[in-house]
Amino acid sequence: MSTLNPARVAREFPVRYRLEAARCEACGAVSFPARLVCPSCRGRKFTTLVLEPEGKVLTWTVIHIGPSSHKHDVPYALAVVELAGGVRLTCQLADVDPAKVEFGMRVRLEFRRIQGDGEAGVIAYGHKAIPA
Repeated sequence: MSTLNPARVAREFPVRYRLEAARCEACGAVSFPARLVCPSCRGRKFTTLVLEPEGKVLTWTVIHIGPSSHKHDVPYALAVVELAGGVRLTCQLADVDPAKVEFGMRVRLEFRRIQGDGEAGVIAYGHKAIPA
């Protein structure tokens, strides 16, 4: 069974790949990815905000036994990264020994291949954090 939905992947390309968040016009809350309804005030009017790709590691875990799509990557670190402005996202840390990851480590997001789905033929790209 396919793990990637080609229609969903195509819909999410623009905002995820360009790091576009939504700032609520009513309360100023920032959501990434963008939402239809503000989780803070239930507002429905947003302005597009392009996020800066630099941030810091808040927390992480090391994956030793991953899913089959990442079996050649183990061990790898998966982290919660806080970007400037407070937006947080979860992504894989790349180009770093998982044993050397530290709290507050400065990182920058790079656009890279995440996984491929042989059955559907979809290659998923996204952001990975690398040491800054």
